[in-house]
Amino acid sequence: MSLPQPLMFTIGLIDQITKPIAKISHSLNGLSSDYQTGTMKMASGVAGIAASGYALYEALEPALEIDKALGEAKGVGLTDSALKSVTDTAMGFSLQFGKSSVDVIKHAEKMRGVFGNVSDSAIASITNSSATLGMVVQSDADTISKYFKNIYGNNGNLAKSLGQDKFIQQIAGMTAFAKQKFGTEFSELEGMMDGMHSLPSTLGVPLEEQFAVLTMLNKQMSQGDAVTQYTNYLEKLVSSQDKLGVKLTDSNGKMLPIIETMQRLKPLIEGKSGDQAWKLLDDAGLGDGSLLIINAIKNLGELERNIKGFKNVNGLDPATQAAMDMTVQSERLAQSWYVIRAAWGAAILPAFNDFVGLIADMGTNVVWFTEQFPTLTRWIGYAAVAVLGLVAAGGLISVIYGTAIMYMTTWKGIVAAASFMNRAFTASVAFMRGAMLALNIAMYANPIGLIVAAIAAAIVAVGALIYYWDDLKASFADISWINVLLTGLEYAWKAVEVLFAPLLWALEELADLAGIELDTSFEGMKKMIGVEAIAPLEGKTVKGGITQQISNANQQKSTSVGTVNVYPAKGDSSYMNFVEMHS
Repeated sequence: MSLPQPLMFTIGLIDQITKPIAKISHSLNGLSSDYQTGTMKMASGVAGIAASGYALYEALEPALEIDKALGEAKGVGLTDSALKSVTDTAMGFSLQFGKSSVDVIKHAEKMRGVFGNVSDSAIASITNSSATLGMVVQSDADTISKYFKNIYGNNGNLAKSLGQDKFIQQIAGMTAFAKQKFGTEFSELEGMMDGMHSLPSTLGVPLEEQFAVLTMLNKQMSQGDAVTQYTNYLEKLVSSQDKLGVKLTDSNGKMLPIIETMQRLKPLIEGKSGDQAWKLLDDAGLGDGSLLIINAIKNLGELERNIKGFKNVNGLDPATQAAMDMTVQSERLAQSWYVIRAAWGAAILPAFNDFVGLIADMGTNVVWFTEQFPTLTRWIGYAAVAVLGLVAAGGLISVIYGTAIMYMTTWKGIVAAASFMNRAFTASVAFMRGAMLALNIAMYANPIGLIVAAIAAAIVAVGALIYYWDDLKASFADISWINVLLTGLEYAWKAVEVLFAPLLWALEELADLAGIELDTSFEGMKKMIGVEAIAPLEGKTVKGGITQQISNANQQKSTSVGTVNVYPAKGDSSYMNFVEMHS
């Protein structure tokens, strides 16, 4: 069967329009797909290069950091052999205590500035002592180096006699002992040692005595007051011995140790009050040193024990033990992995440095090329810009195409959502119809609904009674108790009014809203039907009786409608139609 000509024309027109569009769409699909493929491959390649470079950098990072720190240490004069010893010390320290190898090398750099040229083994030992003390007192290389510089400068002769590395071990051990035994803060001890300058060492005061006296005084006063009292004592003790009448120097004229000095001065102030003792010593020219003497004599046993404790310090041992107690094992684990990566990286670092240096040198060649061939450089730049422009154009096409797809997809979603909402609305309307039917049924099943229905039935019954009152009155006119029945009916309705007053009020309000005048009183119900008032029935009779009245009523109200044929149709089985008809 052939299709109508107008339809064939329309189909052909649509076909001629959609064919080119389909070809263009197919071409755009191919272009977009090819561009995306190329972009993804390029991105994958770049990402691979970047990932490889980053992985290589991460693997070499510990070695690079250590190499940088060693370069800075070399810059202050450390030889390659010394750097090798320092590197081994730094890695061993990290594995033992879990601290950074780079920080340990920083200590080596600072110690080189304090001690100058020393042997490789000495610089390694000094570095280890400095790093250990730094860990114990939780201070950095700069602060530790300043501390050692002050003490080394003030006790240079002792340092040379002991050996620089042994001297630093002893100072580090005593410092750790002062912190552990007396709770002396490192910053306070460093300040007191700096404030004393070279006075104690010049007078030949042993290190253990210096530490013991300063820590004793620091427990009772500020570091400034402690320095003042100790300085006055050392400066004026020898000159005061003549006035005091007590010899306080040895045969060589050297000041006696502080314990022996206190034992010789103790008899002078025994039995005297504090003021009297101070005046005696001050008059001898000791000044604030008098306070130190009184304090030391009062605590002579404790001072003697403290001096012995500092003298018994065995090099770096107290500091090493404190560092071990402070070591965190998880930090050791982390630093062990760092040291392994550094050791592995150090093996390949020379080759890496050569390769990176070669690439860096290419920058110099590129600069030379641009200066020698400016025109060619410019055209190369134009070509690069053109290529980037093409890449950008392809990207723009892909973006436009993707945007169009995104909008079409969004539109489809909106249409689908609208369709769904339409179906949901239709279903909700049908549901509401069913719900209304169910509500009607429930209302009639509810006692309140039954009450309302009863009131409505009562209203209908009263209305019917009033409507047919004339007939009924004529039939029962000869019965004297009709007035009683009428009166009873009126009282019954009044009872309804009392019992169901709220519901009757609600019916009146609803009728008022609908513009209907409704009076639910007994008289109002009679008026609502358009009937005459009921007259009293006393003394009135009607002939013929009830049979005659009913017969007359039937003759007057009969109507002929002819033959009626009823053909019942097949019932509708649809539930929704049933609900709609009853809603």
